[in-house]
Amino acid sequence: MAKEKENKPTIVIEKRKVDFKVYIKRYWQLYALLALPLIYLLIFKYIPMLYVQIAFKKYSIGKSVWSMPLAKNNGFEYYIQAFRDRDFLYALRNTLLLNLKDLIFGFPAPIIFALILNELPFKGYKKVVQTIAYMPHFLSWVIIGSLSLQLFAQDAGMVNMLIEKLGGEHIKFISDSANWVRTYIGWGIWQSFGWNSIVYLAAIAGISPDLYEAASMDGAGRFQKMWHITLPGLKPTIVVLLIMNLGYIMGGGMERPMALYNNLVMDKADVIATYVYRVGIKGLRFSLTTAVGLFQSVVGVILILSANWISRKLGERGIW
Repeated sequence: MAKEKENKPTIVIEKRKVDFKVYIKRYWQLYALLALPLIYLLIFKYIPMLYVQIAFKKYSIGKSVWSMPLAKNNGFEYYIQAFRDRDFLYALRNTLLLNLKDLIFGFPAPIIFALILNELPFKGYKKVVQTIAYMPHFLSWVIIGSLSLQLFAQDAGMVNMLIEKLGGEHIKFISDSANWVRTYIGWGIWQSFGWNSIVYLAAIAGISPDLYEAASMDGAGRFQKMWHITLPGLKPTIVVLLIMNLGYIMGGGMERPMALYNNLVMDKADVIATYVYRVGIKGLRFSLTTAVGLFQSVVGVILILSANWISRKLGERGIW
């Protein structure tokens, strides 16, 4: 028996080395399609990174970035100025609080919406609801800002006029700081929850129907199937999107706060993006605001890396 085993022929699989030129010749159309976005990324995303050094130099419009003198305190003069500036500290606080509230209240909204849509038995009604929910995503924040004024203005707003007719008192939706924060978060949820639910609906569609059939045979109800099958199936998608959203805790665009804020609520509405616009572009302090933007980006990367590391430690896949 031992001899028979020794005499058994061994199968050797030869790995063929594909010549690079032959590979390019075969698939050149795909690489040609990829060339344009790569050129775009190189010109508009990577080359501008060279100018990040403005954060460490004394900016002069008449000099190239390479010939600008180094700022005081070994280049960290503008970081010191930023953290001594009360307006920047307020903007930093507001950015963190608003984005954190967005994450707490806004992140679960598309998940809940996707779960509800998945349970609707009538497909026609489901499509109508989906379409209506997606539509606000295509509205610009300028339009939403004008809607906010028309609906929630203290004297001429439609909502306050209705409250007055019902015998109530006017509510300062956009002129009181606390109410403005609630309005800001509410508009953000309304604008994005339908569109963000697309990813979760796609993940739900990938769950095997056999699991639901087996659960039905075991006597599970709708809520039990949702809790024990749908949510665990969504878990990897939720973790990845949560990690990506954590990177925006220090970020956020300028359109939304600019469209919704006013001078009466500046103590809560002034965020880093509006601070950079007001101080950097209007005030011509480019080195200071470049330093603020770099600080913002570095903190965002650290948050993403930390969240990904924690998710991997907890047994999830993470982003990479």
